Amino acid sequence: MKTVFEKARAFIYRNARSVDLARWQYHFENGSRENVIHALSFYQNEDGGFGHGIEADFLNPNSSPMATWAASQIIREIGFEDRSHPMIKGMLRYLESGAEFDREHEQWLNTIPSNNDYPHAVWWTYNGNDDFRYNPTAALAAFIIDYADENSPLYKQAVTIAKQAADRIINEPEFDESHITGCFITLYETLKKRLPDITDMCAFEDKLKKNVKSSICPDTEKWASEYVTKPSVFGITRDSIFYEDNSQLAEYETEFIRSSQLSDGGFPVTWQWWTEYKEYEISAKYWQCDFAIKNMLYLRNYGVI
Repeated sequence: MKTVFEKARAFIYRNARSVDLARWQYHFENGSRENVIHALSFYQNEDGGFGHGIEADFLNPNSSPMATWAASQIIREIGFEDRSHPMIKGMLRYLESGAEFDREHEQWLNTIPSNNDYPHAVWWTYNGNDDFRYNPTAALAAFIIDYADENSPLYKQAVTIAKQAADRIINEPEFDESHITGCFITLYETLKKRLPDITDMCAFEDKLKKNVKSSICPDTEKWASEYVTKPSVFGITRDSIFYEDNSQLAEYETEFIRSSQLSDGGFPVTWQWWTEYKEYEISAKYWQCDFAIKNMLYLRNYGVI
């Protein structure tokens, strides 16, 4: 009988995009970071931003902050640190251009008008009413701080945004929106490493712990069929600052991953697009590949595979 890992591997090789296959090979088959970057480069536009469905729930080919964030997460995932690489320089050029940036609020737009011209999930429809755009702004500020020249205007702008964002989350009431929390975790990790004196990092960490705990769904019966947040969304490992508060659910998820794997080796997608676009069926396969990678990484971190 094939193992959970072997079934996931087969699913990847049958269904993955080139970029996800390269990610799988990097993590589990001694593949190179350069191969991941090469595959990722085909989603980058001439303006340096990303599009073309790299975030699989909207297929807008045009550059957007959210798609550029999605690319930055892959770069972070593989630990790619070459600041001089053309891809990195292009991303910084796009972010510096001011495209899709709300100067009044110092935040990048969460959705953009041209999303409406291409297949997308209902939540990526542009309506001009984004109220809290720190998804993806907080994470994009972190990307800039990690990769930009410290003497550049873009870097200085990112530092200002980062401080405003960190101070705001410290003083905001708790919220259980996992995507925003994830962006703030990215920002926290960058600031802790590069600018630990920019804000009250102890208060920042404490607020993140509260938000992570309130985001994770304690009712494990819902995990298989509803769009709820599990510990793996935050990459909680045993040495994570979030483990102590969520250890029981984090450990249980290793069992859940194994029991929820489908017969073809994939994992369930627990959401729809709530639109008439048929492309959802294709994007769901891409998400299943992403789940396979992240679930196997999660099991490996817990010593299960």
